[in-house]
Amino acid sequence: MSHAKLFTPFRVGDLELANRIVIAPMCQYSAEDGCMNDWHMIHLGQLALSGAALLTIEATAVTPEGRITYGDVGLYSDACEAAMGRVLDGIRRWSDMPVAIQLGHAGRKASTEVPWKGGRQIAPDHAHGWQTEAPSAIPQESGEASPAALDRDGLARVRNAFAEAAVRAARLGLDAVQLHAAHGYLLHQFLSPLSNQRDDSYGGSLENRMRFPLEVFDAVRAVFPAGRPVTVRVSGTDWAPGGWTIDETVEFAKALESRGCSAIHVSSGGLTPAQKIPVGPGYQVPLARAVKPVGMPVIAVGLITDFVQAESILVAGDADLIALARAILYDPRWPWHAAAHFGAAVRAPSQYLRSQPRQYSDLFKMRADD
Repeated sequence: MSHAKLFTPFRVGDLELANRIVIAPMCQYSAEDGCMNDWHMIHLGQLALSGAALLTIEATAVTPEGRITYGDVGLYSDACEAAMGRVLDGIRRWSDMPVAIQLGHAGRKASTEVPWKGGRQIAPDHAHGWQTEAPSAIPQESGEASPAALDRDGLARVRNAFAEAAVRAARLGLDAVQLHAAHGYLLHQFLSPLSNQRDDSYGGSLENRMRFPLEVFDAVRAVFPAGRPVTVRVSGTDWAPGGWTIDETVEFAKALESRGCSAIHVSSGGLTPAQKIPVGPGYQVPLARAVKPVGMPVIAVGLITDFVQAESILVAGDADLIALARAILYDPRWPWHAAAHFGAAVRAPSQYLRSQPRQYSDLFKMRADD
């Protein structure tokens, strides 16, 4: 029997995970008016059969204006909720994998074209475009339309929208909520001094810049059922002079942990075109390592593609869980192959049991219907 840490169980809040592999949220830009469709059934359905421990629905907007693109999934209306419910019902019929959702607001990075059509900002007066909003009236890139700075009423509206989306998520039976405070989107925009130049109690000092993201966390935690995890995804650094730093991330993590945050998912970058990212295998793992002493579970992500690489991160104590994104899109059976490599076992649907290779006779002994 394998002793690989990658295939040991782990607990986040009251959520029991079968192993340490989680599927990160990955935008598909394929929704219609915020509503999921058959593409999401296909995409999420195949990942729900992968043998990972947790599936996370892509960044889901809490308001129509919070969508990155006009193709983003939302959870801000009855129609959005019903469409997501249909997809979840289909997945749950065939998979017992827990499903989480990432809730977010794109802020000044909203109102853009889908990536395969260039991804550029769409002006507010053009089709598929709208007025963006942010902590301060500073555009993401020069030449773009400036966002509207959120006033007190706007802050309350967005905060309430996060809470209302969390209520819908609970009603759908989702197992966990992750708040998106990374990659240059709204909550990250409040954290970074490069995008937050307010002169009120929501700008300036670190305490003030953390205030709105923490208020959003508190609002979501208050309405999402106790025991079901609420986690946060952060950018550990902006990779840019004068921006958000790993030391500030650690302080933010401490504040979240004291409020009952169940885990922190450490990514990086996304806030400014001036970023200089030292991209390479596991390049974000040192950021996860820096946050680990805070004490809550830490999720590492970013160019983790090799089985031994993933295992070594866990064995070194740099993180508690490994998140896969592009790697599992490329190879939706990554957990199967990792389990075969380490002599471990994964869950597989009964319909696929006969695909088990002869040399891995115990690979599928943990069937979903056992």
